[in-house]
Amino acid sequence: MKRKILISALILSIAGSGCTTSKSEWHSYSGDKTIEHKVDSVLSLMTLEEKIGQMTQFSSHGDITGPIVNEDIEPYLKKGLIGSIFNAVTVEGIRKLQEQALAESRLKIPVLFGYDVVHGFKTIFPIPLAESCSWDLYQIKKSAAIAAEEASAAGIAWTFAPMIDIVRDARWGRVMEGAGEDTYLGALIAEAKVKGFQGNHWKDLYNTNTILACAKHFCAYGAAESGRDYNTVDVSDRTLREVYFPPFKAAKDAGVATFMTAFNEISGIPCTASKYLFRDVLKDEWQFNGFVVTDYTAINELVPHGVAQDEEQAAELAVNAGVDMDMTGGVYLHNLKTLVEEGKVSENTIDNAVRRILEMKFILGLFDDPYRYLDEKREKETILKPEFLQAAREIGNRSIVLLKNNNQFFPITKDRQLTVALIGPMVKNRTSMNGEWSARGNKNESASLFDGLTEKYKNTNIKFLYAEGCDLKEPGTEGFAEAINIARKADIIIAAMGEDYNWSGEAASRSNIKLPGSQQKLLKELKKTGKPIGLVLMNGRPLDLSWEDKNIDAIMEAWYLGTMAGHSIADVIVGDYNPSAKLTMSFPRNAGQLPIYYNRKNTGRPLPEDNPKMDYRSSYLDVENSPLYPFGYGLSYTTFQYSKPSISSGILTKNGELKVSVTITNTGNYDGEEIVQLYIQDVTASVTRPIKELKGFQKLNIKKGESVTADFIIREKDLGFLRLDNTWGTEPGEYKVFVGNDSENVQELKFSLVE
Repeated sequence: MKRKILISALILSIAGSGCTTSKSEWHSYSGDKTIEHKVDSVLSLMTLEEKIGQMTQFSSHGDITGPIVNEDIEPYLKKGLIGSIFNAVTVEGIRKLQEQALAESRLKIPVLFGYDVVHGFKTIFPIPLAESCSWDLYQIKKSAAIAAEEASAAGIAWTFAPMIDIVRDARWGRVMEGAGEDTYLGALIAEAKVKGFQGNHWKDLYNTNTILACAKHFCAYGAAESGRDYNTVDVSDRTLREVYFPPFKAAKDAGVATFMTAFNEISGIPCTASKYLFRDVLKDEWQFNGFVVTDYTAINELVPHGVAQDEEQAAELAVNAGVDMDMTGGVYLHNLKTLVEEGKVSENTIDNAVRRILEMKFILGLFDDPYRYLDEKREKETILKPEFLQAAREIGNRSIVLLKNNNQFFPITKDRQLTVALIGPMVKNRTSMNGEWSARGNKNESASLFDGLTEKYKNTNIKFLYAEGCDLKEPGTEGFAEAINIARKADIIIAAMGEDYNWSGEAASRSNIKLPGSQQKLLKELKKTGKPIGLVLMNGRPLDLSWEDKNIDAIMEAWYLGTMAGHSIADVIVGDYNPSAKLTMSFPRNAGQLPIYYNRKNTGRPLPEDNPKMDYRSSYLDVENSPLYPFGYGLSYTTFQYSKPSISSGILTKNGELKVSVTITNTGNYDGEEIVQLYIQDVTASVTRPIKELKGFQKLNIKKGESVTADFIIREKDLGFLRLDNTWGTEPGEYKVFVGNDSENVQELKFSLVE
């Protein structure tokens, strides 16, 4: 049963009185004057210590369903010196913490509870990198909305997602958490995720099935040198504004409530101490009106970064840079009062941060009822709804990328009579199906590939034999003999391999991105049997598949698909769903090519297409420049033929538009979906431009034998970039248009932009 608490009579009486205080750089997130007045009224009652408490977030250090296990948290809760708690879960556990916060604190300001709801809460969806390969903005928004509904039913009101870092280096483990290498697509996915979590308008946040989203990590965290987590980033302001900023700007424009700082430095300044990022760009230039939270202990880390001599100075740098809340470090809690008293931080700066935090609590309705999210009946009824599981299965279908399919190895239809050897450490693996950041998902209950296949093919003439063959991580050949014996008894082999979930995610960087352990060695032994092999991969990053591509008959990139993983993969293997996903990160030929991405720039000595072995050009001696599988690449069980594209005019005027059209015909034997992609190149400009940039795509459902025409509209605004004078806009000149089914397999058109 819900409980409602009266805040204090004093707060309630003043909250509607219209009392105001100086706002300085703070602007209302909501634009609702009533909420502004309530915020100011509460703020006027607070002591400096209570204000600093609102800027402090504690971790509960685990799932709290009984007595509080963190002794340090209790005295601060009683004094009202905690603004937010994360990692507390379940209605029962959160209720106990909220009750403690409200029972003895002077002003009884409710606590905001947050959690890492990255790709699902209990119903786990595909990892974000996998989801992005669907290019399906509707499904991506839907998965975030379901995650928000489940999380809010468990008492969570804030998620630390989406991660919208642009990622170009597969060595970095957190590529699994992002949307890939492209800025245009990344910005669209950022918008979809934010609206999925929060709703389409800030007023939707008052509903108890939405939660605050957090755009992270601002900024350029994905550009860490050597692909090593937390490492230095060195990028120009031009690259920030053209590559890394746009998804964050899209999140801000979609109404994202919070931003998170990045661990890395840029230009010698750790992001958590960057006035440029948080005051100049985010709050002043972009007019962001939510609040900024650090990543875990990021303020403390300013000391080892070498820009603060101690945590007091670290607190000074961070708060003056515009960082509003300290995640778990305790640095604000223990240092801000002294800094204000010493005149190093103004109380107005503190007030502006607290206003932003309090406003979110008002928008969520926590001041109306601090227990409004806490309903055990709703929690029980919402978690793992059948329709949620079906949605996870469907987005899983759409996230699987078919990389190779010689001799139509896939699909393996039910009408065949086959003995199939299921070999590999991922055949029966459940614990890795959810991937990292899997919230409250039960790893032991996620569907394995074996679960999916045996369910899919029951009562058919498809028979399965099984051998694990080798470990997922550790080298060793003990299981090889059994696996090879099983393989020889079968007609075909499905090898299920990949990475342990702990090998992708935060602090999971790899210098060697081949299949771990003895998996490739086992594949080589299976190859000697002469049986056709289909490789199903479950992993969190692009891998070096150069040997596999050359030697294995079919390769299916299934990623970590979550709760319904095995069923989603089985749907695709049997042909109930025709794969349609396209890569959003390029797969390298080897790790030495990294970072690799399609929208690179030419050098002064580009590699001539007509003479790839020409000396003294920008190329490798031992491998091609191109990726093994490029951005936008993915096969289908059917085939699509593209007509020669057309363009409505060779001239684009300032206020005009061009139409580019191409007709796609399904020439195969299956109905299928095709993602048609449009890229543009600015041939000559005042600064160098990428060889091509994604500017549009359409996902078309085309029945076998049918043709569909895709039309794209190009306007001047689509051609903007940061010009030599550091203004955003266009320049007249020649442009190329590319249309095709991936970033390399394209047809070219030209037009000119005139003033």
